[in-house]
Amino acid sequence: VQLQASGGGLVQVGGSLRLSCAVSGNIFSPNVMGWYRQAPGKKRELVVRITSGETTTYGDSVEGRFTISRDSTKRTMYLQMNSLKPEDTAVYYCGVHDLKIQNQYWGQGTQVTVSS
Repeated sequence: VQLQASGGGLVQVGGSLRLSCAVSGNIFSPNVMGWYRQAPGKKRELVVRITSGETTTYGDSVEGRFTISRDSTKRTMYLQMNSLKPEDTAVYYCGVHDLKIQNQYWGQGTQVTVSS
């Protein structure tokens, strides 16, 4: 299983970015797909996750500003980020937790920098 994240970049405060994550390989259900981020000197934290049953959970700091979605095949996942703040600056990772075989997969990360 491989995950390829893309779409990061430099954006001004209040701007928007859309991240994409393409998943290849065999993913079983049930599973949880999600976006996580890690800022310098901080632990990796949840941004948002979505289960194979379509239940979503957002981190408190992004609720109402970020939106997760998937294409119809559930092989590509998106993160629409609006009203970006400097504290959103981090490396963003997409991840998949295959609950059937208990494997966790990670993409390579994409840098998001929000300038004030």
